[in-house]
Amino acid sequence: MSTKEILYELRTKNGFSQDELAEKVFVTRQAVSRWENGDTVPNTETLKLLSKLFDVSINTLLGSPRELICQCCGMPMDDGIIGKDKDGTPNEDYCKWCYADGTYTYSDMDNLIDVCVPHMVEQGFTEDQARMYMKEKLPTLNYWKKYDELSDNGQFEEFKKKLIQEINDLNVDGMPKVESLNALVGSYVNLEYPLPNGAKVKFLNDQTTYLGNQFESELGGDRCFGVLASMDFILVCTYEAEGKNPELVIYKAR
Repeated sequence: MSTKEILYELRTKNGFSQDELAEKVFVTRQAVSRWENGDTVPNTETLKLLSKLFDVSINTLLGSPRELICQCCGMPMDDGIIGKDKDGTPNEDYCKWCYADGTYTYSDMDNLIDVCVPHMVEQGFTEDQARMYMKEKLPTLNYWKKYDELSDNGQFEEFKKKLIQEINDLNVDGMPKVESLNALVGSYVNLEYPLPNGAKVKFLNDQTTYLGNQFESELGGDRCFGVLASMDFILVCTYEAEGKNPELVIYKAR
């Protein structure tokens, strides 16, 4: 699709008139009309506003002229998994797992490889093939080439260590000691928990990236522990295979 077709589709899909869209991105109705007629395209600053407004990448607005690759883990990206800056603007350089709300979630290349390898094995790689590929690929990506410039001097790692200590201090019966937390997108872990009154509730935002992990119970059985956390809360739950029959154990505000 061309830029004019994409802009028209996004505008009408979101129920905006040309006047309403013009007001939201600080241009005239005539400018919107010229975009949709193919006479002009939005300038760079306006493309950024449109990207944030419609929650799509600038690459998508321009008709996807290039393949987007996460510059931290090397994953091909579409609009559904692109990370976001603090103001909610899609960042075309990183996926949600590596960059969440303006924060880089990995500072250790070996840790990232350990997280990615099991997913690659599920896609048909052997473990050795996956590790070799990641060890060759990651050093070529911008995040790792510019790590000293882009990193936060260990602040996020210190935050994770503090979270891990808080989780372990809960002393949840049967849950192993937490050693690490990984980036997890809400839509993949947003389970629906039953309440005493019979209602069911979800506690997460599908679009937000959290820190979490899964553990086998020290008490045996077929239920696993799941841990999720953010700046605002710690959640501990149990569930069966594939997240079935979840039960909330702890939801603690921080």
